[in-house]
Amino acid sequence: MKCEIVNLEEKIVVGVSAITSNDDPNMGKTIGGLWEKLYQGGINETIKNKANQYAIGLYSDYEDDKYLVTVGNEVRKAENEGLTIKKIPAGKYAKFSIEGHMEKAVTEAWNEIWQMDLDRSYKADFEEYLNSDFNNAKIDIYISLK
Repeated sequence: MKCEIVNLEEKIVVGVSAITSNDDPNMGKTIGGLWEKLYQGGINETIKNKANQYAIGLYSDYEDDKYLVTVGNEVRKAENEGLTIKKIPAGKYAKFSIEGHMEKAVTEAWNEIWQMDLDRSYKADFEEYLNSDFNNAKIDIYISLK
């Protein structure tokens, strides 16, 4: 799987969050539940000042084996009370562009990324969903680098 190295400006993400880990047997259920809350729970419609319509799945606050997952949208200005507000720091990222069945393509990509020898900073890694076609999704995955 190829990647390109890109420099990103800071992004602000507003959404819903939970703490999980790759070792947690309920990790998939936890993350899936956040996406359900965002869309079926109506939270997506309440997010103000969206920069675009792309959904973001953000992984941050890495500590030991745990991390914070936030699903939501990039906003120009955070003005939502009761929702998580996270910043994706400006900096250098490895960008992977994938296509396919949304869940399967993301899972397969992460399995490959975890095997790669990337100089990760563990500040913020995220998926940006460029469309909402579940069977033919276009997704960019960004891994923060040192």
